[in-house]
Amino acid sequence: MAVGVFDSGLGGLTVLDAVSKRLPDVPFVYFGDNKHAPYGVRDADDIYNLTCAATERLWDAGCNLVILACNTASAAALRRMQESWVPRDKRVLGVFVPLIEALTERRWGDNSPPREVAVKHVALFATPATVRSRAFQRELAFRAIGVDVEAQACGGLVDAIEEGDMILAEALVRSHVDALKRKMPEPQAAILGCTHYPLMEEVFQDALGPDVSVYSQASLVAESLADYLKRHPTMIGSGTESMFLTTGDPRRVSDRATQFLRRKITFTAA
Repeated sequence: MAVGVFDSGLGGLTVLDAVSKRLPDVPFVYFGDNKHAPYGVRDADDIYNLTCAATERLWDAGCNLVILACNTASAAALRRMQESWVPRDKRVLGVFVPLIEALTERRWGDNSPPREVAVKHVALFATPATVRSRAFQRELAFRAIGVDVEAQACGGLVDAIEEGDMILAEALVRSHVDALKRKMPEPQAAILGCTHYPLMEEVFQDALGPDVSVYSQASLVAESLADYLKRHPTMIGSGTESMFLTTGDPRRVSDRATQFLRRKITFTAA
């Protein structure tokens, strides 16, 4: 009855932590493609191929449902996977959906025409590949009108977080927020469009100011997954054990993950 959680590195652990707390009886298999991280600097075909390979490994582990806890993979690969690759008895879901639902205050299956929403000026902080894809803007435009989205590609931030260099990470956050504010001086909301970024949420909030609502994905994804599994209980796969898999060096990745979640995490080779 396992559910798969995939990320190019360690950022998806923020999502895993939230969904594990929300659904304590569900085993989760986490797959980190640390060997090929970060995805944010790769082209769309490369991201697609790597994401498909990781998803197949999670299917092999008994996960019929896989959550792409990676905004880059969700932006650059998910639609293509769902349209032409995922078999009918499997599901692959991304992390954009709960975020769009929260911003527009409407369920994903609501196909009514786009309408005005309360938030008009949105700052999007994401990896270069996510920004290039314009996936967030596209999905938002299907559901809302009159929303101005200004995207800021946060080069170097994922690498700094993966390396545990929080001094550099904080400096990069403040630099990227300054760059965004030069383009959009008064955002009403900010989207942390990478699952690594919640680890820097307090810094983002401080740099943006108290009047900006910061949307972080982990808790939104957890509630959305709980609702999805309630409506689709057959999508819980046959796996029975929680585990952590990596394409990188298991010892090194385990050490970094333990620092991330502040509890002992042990990865094995994928």
